[in-house]
Amino acid sequence: MTTVFPDTGVGPLLRDWRERRRISQLDLALRADSSARHISFIETGRSRPSEDMVLRLAEQLDIPVRERNALLVMAGYAPRYAQTPLDDPAMASVRDGLERLLAGYEPYPALVVDGRYDVVAVNRGIALLMEGVAEELLTPPLNAMRITLHPAGLAPRIWNLAEWRADLLAQMERQIALVRSPELRTLYEEVAAYPVPDRADQADRGAGGRGAGDRARERTPSFALPLVIEHGGQVLSFIASIATFNTPMDVTVAELAIETFLPADRETAAYLRERLP
Repeated sequence: MTTVFPDTGVGPLLRDWRERRRISQLDLALRADSSARHISFIETGRSRPSEDMVLRLAEQLDIPVRERNALLVMAGYAPRYAQTPLDDPAMASVRDGLERLLAGYEPYPALVVDGRYDVVAVNRGIALLMEGVAEELLTPPLNAMRITLHPAGLAPRIWNLAEWRADLLAQMERQIALVRSPELRTLYEEVAAYPVPDRADQADRGAGGRGAGDRARERTPSFALPLVIEHGGQVLSFIASIATFNTPMDVTVAELAIETFLPADRETAAYLRERLP
């Protein structure tokens, strides 16, 4: 992904990151073992920061690894962090670890996505849920947002689509604000414009009655927004969690996210164990 910045020069970029983090020059100086005067000089271009200072400021501002490389280049230094393709032999241990993690989570669904929400790997649980998704959406590169929100994807089977869609779009907005990627912005505009399929939930509703989706939501704990989705006539309920690598030193690894779906009730867990023994 390329990154678009509002100004040129490392100073304005660092100022922009500091303002987005809502940190004063004095607070940043104290955290980075510097002075507010020096931070001011860097931001206005009156002083060129050392390579070590760029990295210290980036660390204190929690700037993503990819953007740290961009800051170093703007300051006149070489990028510090490699971007190794996941299929490179040097990444064999990462691939093996991800595959073991996904397999170990079965029969529950789990997948790995990159910084563009392109699907890197899935387990059998995710493959099960994607049954019936249009072939056009399953042509590489698969994109998790498209598959979830497209009318020919999972969207028609998600009982609480309005809530789940709003949560995913908000997640993308936060990511765009963090990395300012044109590719992510384009993807967001695409999926946000998808028509929302009707989710009538009328299969077993009488007048004023309650459908399967209502009952599934009642079974779900209220501590997190569930994904309530139908599969094979059964309404399933999941609680999602996302994990990333701790202190990554490679751009590719830094942007990987492992999303797991924990059954939110016994009925969902039993269904998955029966379908994926």
